[in-house]
Amino acid sequence: MERLLRQASIVRPTKRETDIHLLQQSGSEVEKRTSNSLQHKTPTTPGEALDILRQEPDYESLISVLNFLSRYETDGLPFIKLPGPLSAQLVQVLVAEIVPNYWALLVEGADEGENSGLKLLLYCLSSSTGMNAVIATLSSLMQDVKVEAATGTKRPDLSLNLGILLDLLCRVLQGDGWLLEAYRMATSGDGSLARVKPKVQAIVGQFGSGRVVSIAAEAEDLLKKSPSSKSVDSIWLASLLQYSQWLGRNIVKVALSDSAPDAAKFASDLLSKALHLGHFEVLVKQLVSDLVLRPATNPEKFGLLLRNLPQTEQRKVLYTVLKLLSADYLDRLGRCVSEESGLRISSAAGVLQKILDSNQNGRRDLVEWLTAASGAGLGESIGIRRAVMAIVSQERDDLVTVLEKSLSQFGDQLYIKHSPMLQQEAHVQVLLLAAGYTHRKAPIKLAMLLRTSTWLNAISNRLAAPHQRARFLGMVVGEALSAIVDKGDKRLNFKMEETDEEEGRWYKGLTNIMDEIQPFAPLLDLNTNTPRGTQKARQKPVTRPAPQSPQTGFIIEELSDDEGPEEDDIVPYAKPDSDPEDSDDDATLVRRNKPKAPVYIRDLIKYFRDTESYDHQKLALTTAPTLIRRKAGYGTEVAEHAEELATLLVGLSDKFEMDNFDELRVQGMIAIVVAKPENMGQWFAKTFFDGDYSISQRASVLVVLGLSARELAGYETSEYKAAAAFPSKTLPEGVEQLYLGGNASKTQSSPLKPLPPNALDNIATSLTSSFLTPMAASAADAATGPDALKLSTFTSRLNNEEQHENSSIANPKIKYKTHSAKAKPRIRTIPNTTAHLLATSFFAPLTARFQAALHASTSSFSSSSSRSSRTILFHPYLLALYLKTLALVLHAAGPSTLALPQMTAELWRLLLSTSVRAAAVGDLAVTQAVLFAFVALLDANEDRMRDVCAELGREVVEAQEWVAGVFGGLRGGDETGEEDRVKVLAAGVLVRLREGVEKYRLLLMGDLIGFG
Repeated sequence: MERLLRQASIVRPTKRETDIHLLQQSGSEVEKRTSNSLQHKTPTTPGEALDILRQEPDYESLISVLNFLSRYETDGLPFIKLPGPLSAQLVQVLVAEIVPNYWALLVEGADEGENSGLKLLLYCLSSSTGMNAVIATLSSLMQDVKVEAATGTKRPDLSLNLGILLDLLCRVLQGDGWLLEAYRMATSGDGSLARVKPKVQAIVGQFGSGRVVSIAAEAEDLLKKSPSSKSVDSIWLASLLQYSQWLGRNIVKVALSDSAPDAAKFASDLLSKALHLGHFEVLVKQLVSDLVLRPATNPEKFGLLLRNLPQTEQRKVLYTVLKLLSADYLDRLGRCVSEESGLRISSAAGVLQKILDSNQNGRRDLVEWLTAASGAGLGESIGIRRAVMAIVSQERDDLVTVLEKSLSQFGDQLYIKHSPMLQQEAHVQVLLLAAGYTHRKAPIKLAMLLRTSTWLNAISNRLAAPHQRARFLGMVVGEALSAIVDKGDKRLNFKMEETDEEEGRWYKGLTNIMDEIQPFAPLLDLNTNTPRGTQKARQKPVTRPAPQSPQTGFIIEELSDDEGPEEDDIVPYAKPDSDPEDSDDDATLVRRNKPKAPVYIRDLIKYFRDTESYDHQKLALTTAPTLIRRKAGYGTEVAEHAEELATLLVGLSDKFEMDNFDELRVQGMIAIVVAKPENMGQWFAKTFFDGDYSISQRASVLVVLGLSARELAGYETSEYKAAAAFPSKTLPEGVEQLYLGGNASKTQSSPLKPLPPNALDNIATSLTSSFLTPMAASAADAATGPDALKLSTFTSRLNNEEQHENSSIANPKIKYKTHSAKAKPRIRTIPNTTAHLLATSFFAPLTARFQAALHASTSSFSSSSSRSSRTILFHPYLLALYLKTLALVLHAAGPSTLALPQMTAELWRLLLSTSVRAAAVGDLAVTQAVLFAFVALLDANEDRMRDVCAELGREVVEAQEWVAGVFGGLRGGDETGEEDRVKVLAAGVLVRLREGVEKYRLLLMGDLIGFG
């Protein structure tokens, strides 16, 4: 037993002993060994190639091995890409041993052409086997990096190899035909279906699920956190947006391939899997752009992709196509009254026709899109609804179904009461378009429908609606449909000015529209043009030669005066002021070619696009507010480039850490909204919900909408407004002082100072104070006893009467008027045009899209953008800011707007929605925002509280109960004082609500029955 367990020792020679041993060898043996090491090895079989790779070959031998592997084929197919045991060993050796040792040399020689070592290596690894090997090695390295961070050990080789493999992964997947090649290799050979199907499903699961993106993103994050790594450039594979675009291009290649069997089914499986990724709208846009809206393509391939998808996913993709067509081609047409609009709508209908030729279920989806409670393109222009109606009108049964469902929905009382007005307007447009098509194809059907109780109840319910806009839509529909069916005196005519104005005539003219389906060549021309927002290559400035004076034939000579110049007659120029840049010690750092401020909108856009130049970015930011306001009323520059400018400003990042960057950026966006409020208010509201932006960028959009609404209403005056005025509209400074004198400063309104990060919060605090101060004063007076026993009140009344008598003697025209403690200053009347603008372009898009986001989780065919916007929207900070923005817009519209009842109802019900109240639980910021919104509602409806109790009786009582619960649940006394402020605000809202309930108790009695 002891012999079995005795210690064994290994004797290794030292380096000096090895050197002595080599010196003792004969010279011929050394020369032979050296010649063998220098000889390049060229394999003839894959087995020899594997042996050479395992023996640490030199660079030349590696290139010869890679050349052999890239050219060696089996049955006409590349051996290295076919799945097998020997090819898997070769790939593993290349990834684990060759890449870490030779990557630097391979990258340096990447410019040698098609036979460069890097391109040969990437070709050998461009297969499913290569991808699996790279991902497995990358995952192993990531685990080692995590262990290194946990234990505190330092291994610089880990971060180096991690960066190399991440770069290798991005380079291997680069290309649009990668998935097609992988599919061909998986389905090639004599393998049976049982062997081929698992390989194909593995490719679908690996690339459709986004596993590659998650691994690349995690590796990039570990690489950035590693202390031994250098700065890491952005990895395209770690971006889900760029990966979705790459996946879309690869699916297009697979769909267009006719050589691979069942390639369309493989493409549909990939698309079905990829639809669950975050940016599926980007994926669908890539497919539509490459398969449909490009010359020499086959749109039927896109329809074939849809046909192989499940029914719910077909509907999802089709609705996304409608949204893309509307956003890219039809939204800018507005109400579509020009001939160009009709041509583009017909082209969009042609696109839909080609897509639906091989998908008959799509027509039913279009009918459902037109008639769904949350469908018909919420917030989009009428162009997409006209294009869809052109498709649906081809089938008589589908057309009649749309008409009947639209009419039934139009007269539903719950729909009239609870649906956003923006949604009702879209459905009214569908109803009028369907009625026009039905009258031309089946006039008897329309005439019979207008004799039914459904039609009579619809008009009656509309006319009985409490909101002015709902009644207007009812009158327009009644007059329009009666005009095409009835004759003579039987025609319905309400004789209202509203229905005879421009908007009313436009609505009634929708029954005469009949769009035809035409080839979509005009859309192809628009798609091939350079899209807006793409950055063109910056050209170097052309150096112009200095202008030379023309040769006149005269010779000018300088004559010298012997007596010398008369110094008294020559006045020297004053010494110029010193330039701050001239004070630099290094003369090479002094810049003489500084860029000039832009004077045209196109120059401003060019500066914004130049994200690498600090001077251009700084000049663009400082010049944008003034330049946009100055150009707004002169020419069409701002109108043509407003959306492009807004897109650049919303997505602009502070790359150079400029001072007041956020303030200047917000002021630029405010200038755009103030310049074109009708269009840009809706654009910013749509961008807030649909755009791919961060929380801070979405918050800036809300700030812009809130401050722009207040400026349009006259509550704020920007300092850039005066700076943007042309000199012809202002007096010189000296003349202005002469005429205005000391009153100049008094007559001018206070400018809007640079915006702090909490600009809306400061305005909300100011409005809250003005709301609570009268109630606090009234409560203090009530606590000190009756007014008749107060000496201070009697003295102040006596002083007020004496001052009034003196003023009435001096000016007999002044009438005596007593102000109580609760009296407020006179409310400034806002023009109806401004109030209507704020209601339609600011408030309605925000509330309607919010309700669409609320229904996104319950709807089976909602888009991923709606779901993602719902997730982002219910972030506590963003939700609180959103509610404050709505409240400020409503307060800016003021009590003079005709749409105030509709706005009040929408905001009140939104605040009492289950999602908002659930978000307010445990979050003081959201609770405070909800209470502030109630403050704005009560303040704007102070003179019409009776109407509010009559229209929203149940909601008023429910709000009272909720605010009472909030007030009772807050203890106060926290360190920050936030709970105390929220509790005071809740107390003020509760007092006002209880006053209304007590005053109109009898009116509320009907709604209180059954309330629990």
